[in-house]
Amino acid sequence: MTYPEWNRTKKGTPVGIVIRYPRIDFSKVRAHWAPNIAFAQFQNATSIIPAPVEPWLIKVLNIAMERLPAGSEQLREDMAAFVGQESQHYRQHQKFNKVIAAQGYPRLAEFEKKLADDLDAFLKNRSLKFMLAYADGFESLGAVQGGIWFERMDALIEGADANAVAFWKWHMAEEFEHREVCFQIYHRIYSRGLWGKIWNGYFYRVYGCLYAMVHLRGFMDRMFSYLIEQDKKSMTPAEQAALDRDIKALNNFQLRVFFPQLLKNLLPWYDPGKKPTPPGLFDFLRQFEKSGPAET
Repeated sequence: MTYPEWNRTKKGTPVGIVIRYPRIDFSKVRAHWAPNIAFAQFQNATSIIPAPVEPWLIKVLNIAMERLPAGSEQLREDMAAFVGQESQHYRQHQKFNKVIAAQGYPRLAEFEKKLADDLDAFLKNRSLKFMLAYADGFESLGAVQGGIWFERMDALIEGADANAVAFWKWHMAEEFEHREVCFQIYHRIYSRGLWGKIWNGYFYRVYGCLYAMVHLRGFMDRMFSYLIEQDKKSMTPAEQAALDRDIKALNNFQLRVFFPQLLKNLLPWYDPGKKPTPPGLFDFLRQFEKSGPAET
């Protein structure tokens, strides 16, 4: 089992995975919380995903805990911390989503319910191997976003609402922090022997990743389209044209920055633990380590 270098040896950074309890005020966050409205609405659409996915992830990890082989004590500790972090993530997203939906987007709850139903069906009808491969695919998205939020996002968040930015940076930083937990669980259980390493360790893992990416991206795209449609109903032609320019800029950013990084997750030698830590990531997270447990 490998673990990222910062997780064990780098002075001044956490040893292991830290559970934090942020207290972020969403009360004044507007749906258009960033100058690029399309970017804000895409993130708002993305925010619907963790609310059902992360409680589902916790259930999957509890099942997987019983399947881990001997000698997995450190991984079990990281799984417990992972569950603690994910518990805070979905609670914070539920609060954020409620604020956004109340601003004229009532159908967001329908999308969330449909995704929750899909995930419940996975629990009932799909194998643990599939669910862990799917979970690794979902987590691999967070690992990519964690790097981007701390290295490539400055132009899009300049002038944005400070609370919304803090919320997203906190979540994406913790996704980066626990980026290899699902990867390690999957490999510990299923990547054994030569055939297991080739078929399960690579081909089936990639299948699960692609399935998760396509499945979740479909939800995000539909929710994003809904948010944009709602916005355009009250916009002047000039405002609609400006929004179209924002969408074009967002699409260019994703093609130029996000998708090339995402493709690296499909390489045979992909190992999330070897991703270098973005500058300032743990310095940013320390501000959330002073708070006690938030209200649920």
